[in-house]
Amino acid sequence: MHLPDTDFDPDDNFAHSAAPHVEVDDEAAIETLAWQFLLLVNPGDEETALQHFAAYQDAAGAGDDGFDPARTLRDIIDWKSGFQVRDGEAATLVDSVTEIVSRWNLEIDWGVEDPDDEDLLADTSLFDLLQAAYESLRTYGYTLWVWDADADTISGWITLTHDNEAMRTIAPALGIKLG
Repeated sequence: MHLPDTDFDPDDNFAHSAAPHVEVDDEAAIETLAWQFLLLVNPGDEETALQHFAAYQDAAGAGDDGFDPARTLRDIIDWKSGFQVRDGEAATLVDSVTEIVSRWNLEIDWGVEDPDDEDLLADTSLFDLLQAAYESLRTYGYTLWVWDADADTISGWITLTHDNEAMRTIAPALGIKLG
């Protein structure tokens, strides 16, 4: 038996999976991660994932040197598979998340008397609403994810709970810090 080199580690299953001169196409790897992300945020809806992916590819192919895959994905999925809410926009959060979960015929218990009353929502913190939505969705087998992209905007999406581990792997690889 001939070992590849003196640094051979039998427990490292991938150490010699590619020759040292083979380069990995980072752009293709990020595109693959973006596709996997879109499948996760569109559970059971590959058609919407494909539409989002086409929009992602168009944005990536635009030749912008400042292309940011994570921000592009956040913008593409907004109001269909994700949400973006500025601080203090409780009614927008309720409307956006309600729109997303209507795809699966789910209703969220927001923990407020009337989630359609903008005056009532104005006195409710986004954190309290997100926590209520998280708990409510958990009972249906879904997870609400939050990405605090910048100081005054909260972004997020919803996946099936059994996909949590995949999301914990894919999101950081795309540069998304999960909240």
